[in-house]
Amino acid sequence: MKQDHKLILVVDDEPLNLTIICEYLESADAGYQWETAEDGATAWMMLEQAPHRYAAILLDRMMPGMDGMDVLSRINSHPVLREVPVIMQTACASKEDIEEGTKAGAYYYLTKPFREEVLVSIVRTAVNDQLRYLNIRRALDSNRFTLGLLKSCRFQYSSLSEAHGLSTLLAQACPDPETAITGLNELMINAVEHGNLRIGYEEKSRLNETGNWEKEVNRRLGLPEMRNRQVEVTFERRDGEIHVHITDQGEGFDWLPYLEISAERGSDNHGRGIALARLISFSRLEYLGKGNRVLAVVSDPASAQTEE
Repeated sequence: MKQDHKLILVVDDEPLNLTIICEYLESADAGYQWETAEDGATAWMMLEQAPHRYAAILLDRMMPGMDGMDVLSRINSHPVLREVPVIMQTACASKEDIEEGTKAGAYYYLTKPFREEVLVSIVRTAVNDQLRYLNIRRALDSNRFTLGLLKSCRFQYSSLSEAHGLSTLLAQACPDPETAITGLNELMINAVEHGNLRIGYEEKSRLNETGNWEKEVNRRLGLPEMRNRQVEVTFERRDGEIHVHITDQGEGFDWLPYLEISAERGSDNHGRGIALARLISFSRLEYLGKGNRVLAVVSDPASAQTEE
């Protein structure tokens, strides 16, 4: 998928719903393109034939034949498609239904009927995140072997671009860089925006709705009281594991609710990055003290064999 190609697959067995969703995407005036499928089997055929084609998938849950949960299961078993954000949309609004969908891997969960601005906000966030991760993964290159020799190091950074660059570098030192990069990048960005710059949960929701998140981050980075704040990162390879400590200069937060994918936050336009990082990228993830320090652990069997 090209960096500027914002192609979305919209899957729904109701033609009227497809029309409404496509009208919402067009009204967003964000350059979105879309393709549609009226059943799960057709959607899966399109996805399997071109797994790199789509920036996001808007997937109806209740469909005859192959329903949305069946399609989602196949997506999560595919080495490429499992990285594409899935926005599940359905009339099933019970807590149990939402938890089932989010735990099965749906990036977001929208209950019908949903407001236009909610859909547009979530699609914008999902597409921007997908493009960002694609750009980061492209930076994973031939340095992998050399960085695999890295034993320990310490870094400091302050900006989003520095977070992207450092997370890419450290991912190359991990056994599976493409898996590690997602979680490392998420944690390092959180340390900047939520930690050092004190952008709270509700405030980020509003910034995502208006598309001003990155602009606000850069504005705060220039404020006299914030421009010198640093995030410290230490990397250590020991006892068959890689330990990455990330410490920001913020006041900490109540991290426990964010370790699991929450049904209550299913329709929010962010808030699941820590849970996904824990599930996908790391063998262990621990927040320490007041929450401004996190330990991410990656299993590294090869180093354990070397030590023996």
